[in-house]
Amino acid sequence: MSRKFTGDDLILATHNPGKIKEISAFLAPFVSTFKTAAEMNIPEPEETGVTFAENAEIKARAVAMASGLPALADDSGLCVDALDGAPGIYSARYAGPDRDWSLARKRLANELGDKPRHAHFACAMALAWPDGHCESVEGRVDGLIVWPERGEGGFGYDPIFQPIGHDLTFGEDQETKKAISHRFRAFDALIHKCFL
Repeated sequence: MSRKFTGDDLILATHNPGKIKEISAFLAPFVSTFKTAAEMNIPEPEETGVTFAENAEIKARAVAMASGLPALADDSGLCVDALDGAPGIYSARYAGPDRDWSLARKRLANELGDKPRHAHFACAMALAWPDGHCESVEGRVDGLIVWPERGEGGFGYDPIFQPIGHDLTFGEDQETKKAISHRFRAFDALIHKCFL
């Protein structure tokens, strides 16, 4: 039986303003007050896991224990079949220290070359309590890598990811992304597991 969130305050274990906005919008019906690890001066822990779920749990547990309140973290990335799942948990690192996503997309396209283009976005979410208990969920959306990139919307790899069954990339169609993305699916699973 999964543990339910019953408190009023939830700490978002991130320093990313975009994630803070997205997470708080999804969970607003269930949580009274959101705080962030950044606001509480809680540093981001080193992500030493080998899966998205492990890294999400590391972040959530670290912030829950440091704050004394339940904490939510996510970890996500793009996995390309022909590259043995790369960039995977290293998706952000492809963008370099300056987080240059244009560079990351070009690097991925160069590494892929003429290989098959199937890929998926994955997102793991972990909700941790100060006693160390953690509930995790995952979401996934399959698609193809397109090149040259298309669309100015979104961020990260969105302009080169075209979901299966659709003609536009996530960079071209943010409404579709909101409805079917890996993060939306993870949120949906988390809400059903821990908030309803």
